[in-house]
Amino acid sequence: MMNINRRVFLRGSALAMAGVGMAPVWLARAAAAGSGSSRRKVLVALFQRGAMDGLNAVVPFGDPRYYEMRPSIAIPAPGKEGGGLDLNGYFALHPSLAPLHSLWKRNQLAVIHATGSPDPTRSHFDAQDYMESGTPGRKSTRDGWLNRALPSDSAARATPLRAISMGPRLPRTIRGANSAVAINDIHDFRLREAKSKDALESMYAGTRDTELLTPGRDAFEAMKLIEAIDRSPYTPAAGASYPGSNFGRSLQQIARLIKADAGVEVAFAELGGWDTHTAESQRLPGLLADLAGSIGAFCDDLGDRFEDVVLVTMSEFGRTARENGNGGTDHGHANAMFVASGSAALQGGKVHGKWPGLEREQLYEARDLAVTTDFRSVLGELVSAHLGAADLDRVFPGAAAAATRAGLLA
Repeated sequence: MMNINRRVFLRGSALAMAGVGMAPVWLARAAAAGSGSSRRKVLVALFQRGAMDGLNAVVPFGDPRYYEMRPSIAIPAPGKEGGGLDLNGYFALHPSLAPLHSLWKRNQLAVIHATGSPDPTRSHFDAQDYMESGTPGRKSTRDGWLNRALPSDSAARATPLRAISMGPRLPRTIRGANSAVAINDIHDFRLREAKSKDALESMYAGTRDTELLTPGRDAFEAMKLIEAIDRSPYTPAAGASYPGSNFGRSLQQIARLIKADAGVEVAFAELGGWDTHTAESQRLPGLLADLAGSIGAFCDDLGDRFEDVVLVTMSEFGRTARENGNGGTDHGHANAMFVASGSAALQGGKVHGKWPGLEREQLYEARDLAVTTDFRSVLGELVSAHLGAADLDRVFPGAAAAATRAGLLA
């Protein structure tokens, strides 16, 4: 008699499943991996937990108030020692974002400044929850916008890896009615003892518990598919070199699954540590280098598959326009988002959105960069124009902002 039960396995294994499942027709498709026949559009969402300082990531060096309010932590203008990387004569990227600047020069990166949630909360927990659910101010939403964004017309050809999150748990963003899987590490996504695996699979197949039958079946199907992919050694293409961080490994594994034609349609990864209340000048460069280095390697590694992929970054809110007394910044309001893609439809090489200005009367509550672009406007355009989701009101309930195009995709 085994000492493990079905519920414990689902809760404690290297994966987590949610929602309803699919018929196991994925195996035949997996046999065609690498043929290019299974190419599909992919949306990759990256969450920067802790609230990135958008004003030091995308520097408004053309606004003199920026330097007045940040005498010790401001990024120098382009051309000066330690200066930013010029975008358009008014905005610059932090020098640690050099890999993103390379994408910008190839028109494969768009910046949206002064974006954020209309909800005024400065609570990390609430703001992250609202952004992941796609329903600011509403705590009753149980699922996430990324799960709802999956087009219904692709369900018939879906695989167990249709929606993936890198990490040990399923974040709110990707939970919902559609199957989703959390992958901590491709190499460990398995049960190592064949006898235990066979016994557990048999237990799930014979259960009458509907809450366990489908997730259990999908879990084992996902294991089989990933094991098949992992049998071949993987070397990133085009000399792509990922940072050795958890975030870098996450993006490398997403790229690997996309290139293996595993059926990925949406993917999620996260990078924490952005709550820079103190010593921001020492802490922020490393975070930005990890973010940009990982994204740059991911885009290079994908090669021509980058044409099928749109990547978007987000953070729960921005930080105060004025630095504090500890060489840092406190919880703010608007922030900056990045969108990267190899698609010719991307309106890259541009800073999108309306710049509200940094004068006192222009700031939100006289302290923060004001939101001029609702984050749902950015995500809504990517979901509809790239993934092809027709019903935006289902993805972002009651949000007229989601139907307002941000002008990112032609």
